[in-house]
Amino acid sequence: MNKNEQITALILAGGRGTRMGTVDKGLQPFRGATMAAHVLQRLAPQVGTVAINANQNQGEYAKLGVEVWPDETPGFAGPLAGLEAGMRRARTPYLLTAPCDSPFLPADLAERLFAALREHDADLAYAATQEPGMRRQPHPVFCLVRVDRLPLLARYLLEGGRKVDGWFAELKAAEVLFEDTNAFRNINTLDELRSMDNAGPARLADVVSCLSGYDPDALPVRDAQRIIRDFVTPIRSIEKVALRAALGRVLADDIISPINVPAHDNSAMDGYALRGADLAEDGPTTLKVIGTIFAGRPSSLVPAAGECVRIMTGGVMPAGCDSVVPQEFVANETETCITIAPGTIRLGDNRRFAGEDLTAGSAALKQGKIVRPADLGLLASLGVAEVPVQRRLRVAFFSTGDELRSIGEPLDPGCVYDSNRYTIYGMLQRLGCDIIDMGIVRDDPQALEDALRNACENADAIITSGGVSVGAADYTRQIMARLGDVTFWKIGMRPGRPLAFGRINSGGKSAFLFGLPGNPVAVMVSFYFFARDALLRMMGAEAPLVLVRARSAGAIRKKAGRTEYQRGALSRGEDGRPEVRITGSQGSGILRSMSEANCMVVLHDEQGNVAAGDEVDVLLFEGLI
Repeated sequence: MNKNEQITALILAGGRGTRMGTVDKGLQPFRGATMAAHVLQRLAPQVGTVAINANQNQGEYAKLGVEVWPDETPGFAGPLAGLEAGMRRARTPYLLTAPCDSPFLPADLAERLFAALREHDADLAYAATQEPGMRRQPHPVFCLVRVDRLPLLARYLLEGGRKVDGWFAELKAAEVLFEDTNAFRNINTLDELRSMDNAGPARLADVVSCLSGYDPDALPVRDAQRIIRDFVTPIRSIEKVALRAALGRVLADDIISPINVPAHDNSAMDGYALRGADLAEDGPTTLKVIGTIFAGRPSSLVPAAGECVRIMTGGVMPAGCDSVVPQEFVANETETCITIAPGTIRLGDNRRFAGEDLTAGSAALKQGKIVRPADLGLLASLGVAEVPVQRRLRVAFFSTGDELRSIGEPLDPGCVYDSNRYTIYGMLQRLGCDIIDMGIVRDDPQALEDALRNACENADAIITSGGVSVGAADYTRQIMARLGDVTFWKIGMRPGRPLAFGRINSGGKSAFLFGLPGNPVAVMVSFYFFARDALLRMMGAEAPLVLVRARSAGAIRKKAGRTEYQRGALSRGEDGRPEVRITGSQGSGILRSMSEANCMVVLHDEQGNVAAGDEVDVLLFEGLI
């Protein structure tokens, strides 16, 4: 499902939560996150921008990484006040609203409301549901409205109107019927919240029910990614480590700066600190030099009018000075005076303000960031010695198949060395996981069940390769189904069509399962585009795949209706622009082509044949953590 960049989504969290005991509903914990965070997770893939309407605890909502817009109509005027605030601030032609206490809203809400609004040339589209034998139930707070209809809403509120659908009378409205009534469920009381939160983890069937047109035998890539993202939950275990040990770890909390950076107004370069008011506009300026200020050495020098101070990079700006002229731009320089040509600098040039980089009390690094070398330096500059991080994710993995042999074993006729475990090991190592290599599991029901149980009881996630294709033994599905909530998909992609995903349980423990195909290239493709994001989400990190655009050096045959991943070599063309070539045969068993490649060409579901010179999306292998 594609984002609609014309839509801003607004999460309505501006109420007083009286039915929930006057607590802030959007910030109440629910299944490992806050309710508002669940709604945000649902809305973000559907629209261009998401904001939150909140009148209290705005700092807490801002930690979700979105803008927070309070009501402009006073007196808690209900959802319409939030809608008004959103329509005033939205920078897109359409605004979509959803309440903060509806964490199950449909994954296609924006798409279907937008289609109805356009089809009926309406001002507003809203959701409705109908249970068997019951009247149709409108849900006007789930609505998509044209932002330019703001004057009508403002007048309605000014006249005292408060009913959510009361202003519809002045609009052309389109009602959109949704099949899943549970998707619009509100959690209104603390008892209801606790009941649903304690009902255990979400079921795959619940997540899949929010996806229209779900077909496990022909599932688009983006739908499978969406289901996995909605189903997987982060681990909740924090530890503090020494600064150097934090490299590559995921921050478990915001790092708040204890100081201003820089601590004082200072010079951005070697030169002379002066008063901007002394600079003549129509001729040279001559200033008397009264001393020198070095970095790290406070000085009491205070230049008077017509005076300046020689200053080194990082030196604290003397009182009264607001500009610095670089040393190389002055003329007639002596120990006692300098001359500056007119127009050499402007007022305020080359001066760094206290707190310009960071102000005391602000977030230097955000929760969920993966700590990189530059972050170590930033933390050291703040004097931070210990860093709160998520514990490392424990991932168990094994290969299945009687034909597989480990390195060092004789290669019998019809057998192959197991390469997938080494590929998976490398990809997990770069993610920073704690790794449990369980070797090769033979094609035997009891051996497979024992391996899955062992992995489940010792790891947060399990990755298998092989045994999920159409030709796999039936016991694979039976065992996984017996151990937990697992589904088998045929993804509309090449390579790597078969995929198993879900959660299994054993010995009071549970683990997420990713059953990857057996072909070597398909293993890497499936890991990068399905397992990787889910594992990062479990780690509490956000590091989405970044695609770059490059010109195709040659024609590429592509069948519309499925996503294809082709191995490529990215380089610079003769004109200096990025250019990508396919690395020969693209068979899913040809691992050599993956080794020779430095990127993957991503040909999307709706895309057809590519002509030489066309631009395509490319995923670079370097930088995949």
